[in-house]
Amino acid sequence: MYFLTKELYFPPVEEASYEGILAVGGDLSVERLLLAYRNGIFPWFNEDEPILWWSPPERMVVVPQLYKVSKSIRNLLNRKLFDVTFNQDFEAVIRQCQQIERQGQEGTWITEAIIESYTQLHKMGLAKSVEVWQNGDLVGGLYGVDLGHVFCGESMFSKVSNASKIAFVALVQHLKEHNYKLLDCQLHNDYLEQLGAFEISRDTFIKVLKS
Repeated sequence: MYFLTKELYFPPVEEASYEGILAVGGDLSVERLLLAYRNGIFPWFNEDEPILWWSPPERMVVVPQLYKVSKSIRNLLNRKLFDVTFNQDFEAVIRQCQQIERQGQEGTWITEAIIESYTQLHKMGLAKSVEVWQNGDLVGGLYGVDLGHVFCGESMFSKVSNASKIAFVALVQHLKEHNYKLLDCQLHNDYLEQLGAFEISRDTFIKVLKS
């Protein structure tokens, strides 16, 4: 495991541990975050831990051009229960992702430093959000880092049933329309798998990222 200094540098992703931890420390500056994402690396750590940088051996992704919306979600969309917007309230979305209670999870990795850095990325046009509204209230959404051909999803939230699913599908459809190659979902979880994400190798992911 590599311990970062103030130098703007990451070791090769192949040096990551079996679990995917590549480096510890450094900072959350915009420059370091962009260097990380452009090389298949992302930060993920608990509030009371040093910054951990990850590049897991398997990457959870969606290929927008191949994505098929499930029948149940199509039915939801047809019922028009929600309104969807893009980049209308990034700060509210990241705050809700920070504050939402998640089953089996204590605390949050979305620290004030994370919020500050990603909000700065948003102001630069490099971090984006999807908002889901119901009767004028923000009830779901997600945010991530936009690399132009790969969108790196960071977190999502849902205050009412199915709101995050609507955000996810709206994002995939948007990426498909704009010819993105991948939606990066980072690490496997059952919810993402239910939504249609699947794992590819780190090598394959990096090749797409660098293409």
